[in-house]
Amino acid sequence: MTSPAILIVGPTAVGKTAISLGLAERYEGEIVIADSLQVYRHMDIGTAKPTAEEREEVPHHLLDIADPDQPFTAADYSRLAEAKVREIRQRGHTPFLVGGCGLYIRAWADSLFPGPSESPKIRRRLRQLASQGGGKGLHQRLFMLDPASADKIHPNDTYRILRALEIFEASGKRPSEIRGAQWARRSNGPFLLLGLSRPRASLYRRIEERIDSMIKEGFLEEVEFLMGRFSADCKPFQGLGYKHMIEYLQGRCEFEEAVSRWKRDTRRYAKRQITWFSRDDRVHWISLEEDREEAWVRIQSLIEANLP
Repeated sequence: MTSPAILIVGPTAVGKTAISLGLAERYEGEIVIADSLQVYRHMDIGTAKPTAEEREEVPHHLLDIADPDQPFTAADYSRLAEAKVREIRQRGHTPFLVGGCGLYIRAWADSLFPGPSESPKIRRRLRQLASQGGGKGLHQRLFMLDPASADKIHPNDTYRILRALEIFEASGKRPSEIRGAQWARRSNGPFLLLGLSRPRASLYRRIEERIDSMIKEGFLEEVEFLMGRFSADCKPFQGLGYKHMIEYLQGRCEFEEAVSRWKRDTRRYAKRQITWFSRDDRVHWISLEEDREEAWVRIQSLIEANLP
């Protein structure tokens, strides 16, 4: 019988790393990261990447596999994650897919939305339009073409706006229609989907404490290093924390304001993560704010009920 993959999801700062390490050690597991920024080299502090000591305790996969200026998509993740899960199963170990990137989790667990490949020609033209009229103008254009997609994309998220417009121009179809037709569930081997949660106030407190800790650990110096090696326009530099520190370093805001916005935007992101995973009826939710022993007993009972 094929060993099931254990998927551990939840909002940022909820405690996925600590739980997954303990479980992987107990069940002879290996961890496949499901994080859209931890795949990039040199982005360590701001992505809360597992430490060297944690990687020694448990094998980790799909960390540090691309430079920030290299394209990396959900399709890339799905392909690589499938290969890693197969390898782990062949070794007789339990694969743990761990992360808060709902798109990456869904790309592995379900059929991936097969939009058209990126078109450099269309992308260049759309970027020119963005530079002339700003991202908000492109967002308005997307709203006129596909309101459903525009409602899910922030007006400042230029990358996703460009991608949605690119899909429309390349295929002649609205991205929301294609996604709605193609997100059919498939079987990628058995898996158990565990969602970790905390009360909102507790989660927000942990988010603020994590950001304060990142700053003390030298996150600003990490961003300065990255800006010295790569263009500030690289896609992953739009990630939380990175874009805020870049704005500060470019003189567009004061440091305290950048940190305040970073915390605010991270709280909002956590809320979106919760909404995304709450829509999936396969998730077994475990609150980490309750009795810790009780939470562990429930997690272990769910896993052991699915193990061969």
